[in-house]
Amino acid sequence: MNYSIRELSEMAGVSARTLRYYDEIGLLKPLYVNEAGYRYYGQNEVALLQQILFYRQRGLDLKSIRNIIYQDDFDIMKALREHLRELEEQRKHMDFLIHTVEQTIASMKGEYKMTDKEKFEAFKKNLVEENEERYGKEVREKYGDEEADASNRKMMNMSEEEWNEFKWLEIEIKKCLKEGVQKEIEPDSEEAGRIVRLHKDWLCRTWKDYSAEAHKGIAAMYMADERFKAYYNEEISGCAELLSKAVEYWAERM
Repeated sequence: MNYSIRELSEMAGVSARTLRYYDEIGLLKPLYVNEAGYRYYGQNEVALLQQILFYRQRGLDLKSIRNIIYQDDFDIMKALREHLRELEEQRKHMDFLIHTVEQTIASMKGEYKMTDKEKFEAFKKNLVEENEERYGKEVREKYGDEEADASNRKMMNMSEEEWNEFKWLEIEIKKCLKEGVQKEIEPDSEEAGRIVRLHKDWLCRTWKDYSAEAHKGIAAMYMADERFKAYYNEEISGCAELLSKAVEYWAERM
């Protein structure tokens, strides 16, 4: 069955304007355009739109999604299984958050004594599981199980103050990268050097030992893996490339 742009828009819950934009950027082309200029979509386009919306829900930018779904070996069934695993992980995390909120309420009512560590357990556990799910295979292959497990333990054992500092560094790095791209700073500039120092500090919060070579290896992954690129380029394109090049220049100089 084929659908007009209006019918697909209503069925998928996205605006016709969005579908036209997806066509313009080559993300979702219609099956055909009739003589009057109206777009029509077939079953393959419907399936691709569903994939696009799944990936958008998971936080990927449009450029990254396009790179994924138009790979020669893209497999929709495999992608659906991946979405299912991701959603199941999200459900587990939500259950853990609900449990933490329930414990906090009980603690405030005097029914349960909650430690400060327990207050942040859900957030740290989610980050560990998220990192393991997304990047664990690559990290373990590159640095080994012992290093990966040690990093996870270090994160889980963070105090409230350490956790807050860790999250502040994460936000500050992305903010500085965004500003750096907008100002078109060079990777060898002092501003880029500050970003690398912040990134080093952030890594050292979970790494057992730091080395410039390992830092450069991680930065290289930011350009080689679309997931890393999507994370750093979430607000503006070019952040992952700036970080990668800046680390390559500054890691040995700090």
